Amino acid sequence: MNFDIFLKSISKIKHIPLPGHASQMKMSPKYRNELIEKQRELRKYSRKASVMALFYPDHDNTTMLILILRKTYKGVHSAQVGFPGGKLEPEDPSLEYAALRETFEEVGVPINDIKVIRALTDLYIPPSNFTVYPFFGVTLKTPRFLKQDDEVEDLIEVTLTDFMNDAHVSSQMLMTSLGKEVEVPVFKLNGHTVWGATAMMLSEIKDLLKNVL
Repeated sequence: MNFDIFLKSISKIKHIPLPGHASQMKMSPKYRNELIEKQRELRKYSRKASVMALFYPDHDNTTMLILILRKTYKGVHSAQVGFPGGKLEPEDPSLEYAALRETFEEVGVPINDIKVIRALTDLYIPPSNFTVYPFFGVTLKTPRFLKQDDEVEDLIEVTLTDFMNDAHVSSQMLMTSLGKEVEVPVFKLNGHTVWGATAMMLSEIKDLLKNVL
């Protein structure tokens, strides 16, 4: 989709209800509710993190979304696809600022170049005991991405057309943090398998965009 058309269309996003948790649950692994129930008390003390769903024009003015492939490390989100983002630091004045700061640190897009359209529905992640607060943002010019080498393995630039294509949603057997293989809903984007919390947040963004595009 042409980015100018996209910008005009998303001006309506601020004024419509969020699809919310019902939309996120479309891409939820079946075992998620069981984990949440087990961590009911622990969840009260969950840490906070923010992420940015950043849309932008490429050099042909095609609407794109940036995702990242995280480095392999000893952690529950190792080698997974996600949004730019990270934990709320004590010096961050707000969750929104944390998302902007982390986006700059991880993919190099300056804070002042990003316009935040709105906050999306928060999401609790049992394996890491984080509550994540996603934001929908745009930058009006083609970014000169610069990845944070110690945390980001690769940058994944996805066209809006591919993201919105229902043919790219399926299910797959994957090894989870529980240490066993289970069937989970996934997005297939640019040859990458996107699942878990990122897929759940993408589901809300997709349903939100369906209401305005």
